[in-house]
Amino acid sequence: MISIIDCQMGNIGSVVNIIKHIGHSVQVISTEKELLQAKKLIFPGVGHWDNGVKKLNESGLKPAILEAVNERRIPLMGICLGMQLLFKTSEEGQQEGLGLVPGYVKKFDFSGVSKDLLTSAGRLRIPHMGWNLVQPCKKQDSMLTRLEELDDETRFYFVHSYHASDVPEVYQLLTCYYGYKFVCAVNKDNVWGFQFHPEKSHKFGMQLLKNFAERI
Repeated sequence: MISIIDCQMGNIGSVVNIIKHIGHSVQVISTEKELLQAKKLIFPGVGHWDNGVKKLNESGLKPAILEAVNERRIPLMGICLGMQLLFKTSEEGQQEGLGLVPGYVKKFDFSGVSKDLLTSAGRLRIPHMGWNLVQPCKKQDSMLTRLEELDDETRFYFVHSYHASDVPEVYQLLTCYYGYKFVCAVNKDNVWGFQFHPEKSHKFGMQLLKNFAERI
């Protein structure tokens, strides 16, 4: 059973539907009791950092998430804003996130990128939106991203203006290139975070979620 944490941070229906599609049971949870009894957790979110932190705090689930991860060792996957909130701070806001993964969240900064690349068909507009290739970090080997199809054509669907920065190499899982290389997936112990949307990424996203359901 996969439990989807609902903190009112965006439509979670697509996450629920894709998990059902790959043949696994799923439930949407919104209470501390449900969270602490979960076997595996997915924490999706979209939108602004401070609003996400506000929703998380208003839900009353922040302490329960920390207990579930740190004490009960329940596997947790953060998606999009849910990944960003795994960190403690973001340039997008003033409030503190969960602080489960070292590093912080910063806005795309193309100040060091050539003007030709910036103006080429509007390629580097913010937000970074659409399909993009990812590459596994050689020093990080995870059953979650050890996809049979993971090759030079592995791609996922992104929609974001901010990304993880200063993540220690040991916790870097996947990288993506958009003007420069950035970390788009992290893993620390029983916590995973993905900047892209696996639920919108067709076969690659389905395989990743299938790995989370069956291998973790």
